[in-house]
Amino acid sequence: MICRVPGSSANIGPGFDSLGVALSVAVEIGVLGTEHALPTGAHAADDHHLATIAFRRLGGEGQLWERSAIPMGRGLGYSASVRLAGLLLACGQRGREPEETIVEFGEEALAHAISLEGHADNAGPALLGGVVATTGEHSIRVPLGFDPAIVVWVPSFTTRTDQSRNKLGPSVTLADAVFNIGHTAVLVAALAAGDVGALRHAVDDRVHQPVRFASSPMSRAAHDAALGAGAWCAWLSGSGPTVAAMCPIDAAASLAAALPADGHTKILRIDHGGAVLERDS
Repeated sequence: MICRVPGSSANIGPGFDSLGVALSVAVEIGVLGTEHALPTGAHAADDHHLATIAFRRLGGEGQLWERSAIPMGRGLGYSASVRLAGLLLACGQRGREPEETIVEFGEEALAHAISLEGHADNAGPALLGGVVATTGEHSIRVPLGFDPAIVVWVPSFTTRTDQSRNKLGPSVTLADAVFNIGHTAVLVAALAAGDVGALRHAVDDRVHQPVRFASSPMSRAAHDAALGAGAWCAWLSGSGPTVAAMCPIDAAASLAAALPADGHTKILRIDHGGAVLERDS
């Protein structure tokens, strides 16, 4: 059995811990059959692997393998995706058909993924696909009025989410809270309406990005370069250091070429399908 789960970009602008998008870069986690070799490009997931720990949590049996295109520690949801994959594989061993497993046990797997991961804005899009608004207890897809390209700039260095989060203050001012609430509302409305002209203003944030950009001037430079090259909007992906930018599909290549050379770029799309579970042929 194989589970394919997309990566994600969370904390979209003002949507701190509450708004994320699934991306067309994925991890595959599978259960290794007794007579099967590892798939090409895959490696065994040991007992300390995040997917294996999640798999065992719901009673999964067998040896897991991983094949991933999601970079680790870069703010593209790797840990949420592999944990969700392990949980869904365990659910898949309960005797249901793969497509029935996602429908019947998806909410259970998502709840456990959020418990293990702590980031519903990564886990929600990884399961459901598309853009997802979440409170942690409830996750809902945001209808989209367009289908853009997502260009991500990925530097060579990594960021630990816990360390990045510790740089944020324990409270925010009322003015900053109101600012982010209003901008998140406009961002969701703009996405649903397809109002690309509103996006640049809508992703403004006062809660987490200023502090994180101050610690990562290279990410700040990539963000500003994306906007300067005509992106509709740009944001720090998760806790960084990756920067994501949204633009028309036909402008993605030129936008990617304009980003700093001290990182590599990926031209992605929104993954609308979410997690997929299938039998290994």
